[in-house]
Amino acid sequence: MAKHLDISDVSIEFPTPKGPFKALDGVNLKIEKGEFVSLIGHSGCGKSTVLNIVAGLHQATTGGVVLDGREVNEPGPERAVVFQNHSLLPWLTAYENVELAVKQVFKGTKSKAEMKAWIEHNLELVHMTHAMHKRPDEISGGMKQRVGIARALAMEPKVLLMDEPFGALDALTRAHLQDSLMEIQKDLNNTVIMITHDVDEAVLLSDRIVMMTNGPAATVGEVLNVELARPRDRIALADDSQYNHYRHQVLSFLYEKQRKVEDMEQRRSIRRSEAGESSEKKQRAIG
Repeated sequence: MAKHLDISDVSIEFPTPKGPFKALDGVNLKIEKGEFVSLIGHSGCGKSTVLNIVAGLHQATTGGVVLDGREVNEPGPERAVVFQNHSLLPWLTAYENVELAVKQVFKGTKSKAEMKAWIEHNLELVHMTHAMHKRPDEISGGMKQRVGIARALAMEPKVLLMDEPFGALDALTRAHLQDSLMEIQKDLNNTVIMITHDVDEAVLLSDRIVMMTNGPAATVGEVLNVELARPRDRIALADDSQYNHYRHQVLSFLYEKQRKVEDMEQRRSIRRSEAGESSEKKQRAIG
């Protein structure tokens, strides 16, 4: 039986002045409908590149992505993206920012009244109906991100792609939005792929955590199944042994990979230093 989303043997190279740079090498991941999957790893490990390939913003050099039996080769409304930056148009209200997406996707299939009701419904999902007629400069960072999520949800995507959506927010706002996202995902049963650097966030929200190896030529290192009952309460989980076990597993993976990179870089630095000293001695001998 085919999976809902199939990322199959995906590799990608980017041209550089020094030759091709291989960012990803043989990434394989199969995701079920309604799953919440987090991608985690050190900076430069290709997390955003994976997300951009699923979004259709990048084309894989080899391999590919199939969503419900159809190959992904360009952007589409069935794969909505929420970035760390809310990307709202500053001259439009929260309502009008969501309306843009709704008109793009549902023009000709929903009446004006239906579109209005749908926009308000999605703003209600993120608790933003009270500020729907305010512009971005009149609301907080967390509220802007709520509007960005509402805009993505209003496209009725099969897959919601989130690139560190809460990374720029303060801890309290981040916690509120994490709780809201869990509520939305429970109600809509939509598939979510989220990039994060936050281990606690990954364990709290995810059904599976995909841990990426360090780049270049990054790939899937380990996949951790998070078997915690839903709904999840962050306060109760703080002292939960299973939660802390998952957290420890992710931290161990990230620490071991980072240590290997640091050791490798140190060895390279020593070799470069030794090579420089050797060259200097040869020059003195010749002189």
